[in-house]
Amino acid sequence: MPVKILVKCPYCNTTEISKNGSTPQGKQRYRCYNPKCTRRSFIIDYTNIGYLPKIKEKIVSMSMNGSGVRDTSRVLSVSLGLVINELKKKSGQYKKSKSKKTHKQIK
Repeated sequence: MPVKILVKCPYCNTTEISKNGSTPQGKQRYRCYNPKCTRRSFIIDYTNIGYLPKIKEKIVSMSMNGSGVRDTSRVLSVSLGLVINELKKKSGQYKKSKSKKTHKQIK
């Protein structure tokens, strides 16, 4: 009797997924069919912990709380480049849009 394993997308927690091939290391790859999901493809057990969504959230959280990139890298046991690249990706989301005032709006 086959055993079914309930798999949820780690990004949006939906169960609307299907198998989507495998990695070169032989790990099962899944595809998320939720249109609002930020990622389409994911793996359940990553070899590199830097790809885990929880680690990426911790990188941003530690940065917002004043930890430096080297400190974050050491505490989470990930590379310095991963921390810097993740912060670069997220910096676009946190920038405030500057509104330009025209001469008519100032009066």
